[in-house]
Amino acid sequence: MDFPGDERPDRNLALEIVRVTEAAALAAARWVGRGDKIAADQAAVDAMRLMLDSVSMDGVVVIGEGEKDEAPMLYNGEQVGNGAGPQVDVAVDPIDGTRLTSVGQPNALSVVAVAERDTMFFPGAAVYMEKIAVGPDAVGAIDITASPEENVQRVARAKRVGPEEITVVILDRDRHEGIIQACRDVGARVYLITDGDVAPAIAAARPDSGIDILMGIGGTPEGVIAACALKCLGGDMQGRLYPRNDEERDKLEGAGYDISDILTIEHLVSGKDVFFAATGITNGALLRGVHYDGDGASTYSMVMRSRSGTVRYVEAHHEFEKLERFSTIAYRR
Repeated sequence: MDFPGDERPDRNLALEIVRVTEAAALAAARWVGRGDKIAADQAAVDAMRLMLDSVSMDGVVVIGEGEKDEAPMLYNGEQVGNGAGPQVDVAVDPIDGTRLTSVGQPNALSVVAVAERDTMFFPGAAVYMEKIAVGPDAVGAIDITASPEENVQRVARAKRVGPEEITVVILDRDRHEGIIQACRDVGARVYLITDGDVAPAIAAARPDSGIDILMGIGGTPEGVIAACALKCLGGDMQGRLYPRNDEERDKLEGAGYDISDILTIEHLVSGKDVFFAATGITNGALLRGVHYDGDGASTYSMVMRSRSGTVRYVEAHHEFEKLERFSTIAYRR
């Protein structure tokens, strides 16, 4: 049967890649609180790679994992999927919050995003970027070239509230002292986080989260992944590359990057059909973490697709016996 405009219903890849984030979260959760973030990341990477290769897609990793933390990685340019499905870009973060996992703190996630081929921004040598992210009710209100005070006021006006009703999430880093004080001076609440800024970016786009803005300098790979999630949620984001030193600046400029460019959400991911899945590793405001019982483990995930705007929450129970048939990981204690 032909469909109008030669468009036919296609699979929701998010419902396949959630199996990938579940597998990575289950593997990483064995290392929660054990103080070894490299081992946790290795376990998550191995589980994620194994499951990615079962997904019906012809994928290329554009946003890989591990370069910044010198951890084992799914490298940029790696071919993933079984090669039988659509050609796609893939962004992976087996653990967003490796330190959070190692010390048993909240809000660690496993994340995968997928979009049409050649639609994700490749950050090259840029490890960090300035970011500002908001939800659907503040689309078009933000300006990364403006001061923190002005952005708080812009978002407040868009939401039709006073600045004192705005909550900003910022990574607790020395480099952010000025931003933190500026937001407080204009009356906003500031929530400081120690690691992992994908979950707060998503929270900024969820109406019941109590978070209005993510602001500050964080990882560039995480920024692209957050942009994929925000694209699904109808939110908005801007970024700007942040070279850490002259060597990194020279590499970026030599590769043709203009570090003064404002990266809109469309620059970060221009695809029209973006898929996103995240599974909790440790309990957090966004998702519950992996929970073990005598027979297996439960996972809690969110699954999104930009074309439909659908957001699903998936609670799954995994039996250890079945898990170990498809994995080299010993899930049982």
